[in-house]
Amino acid sequence: MDARERRVDSTRIAGSIAIATGLLITVIGLATDDTPPKGYVFASLLVIIGVGLRLEAATADRR
Repeated sequence: MDARERRVDSTRIAGSIAIATGLLITVIGLATDDTPPKGYVFASLLVIIGVGLRLEAATADRR
């Protein structure tokens, strides 16, 4: 495994963690009704960043 493959794998993993964290915050917030609107904004930003990281890893993996 070379450096590029390691970078792609770590980017893909970081993106998956960001997406999972954002969705977990949203699900817990909807279940408890204690999450302020700022929490949902933060969760949506995490999901957007996670999707971006996954897209970056996918495009770098094609090269």
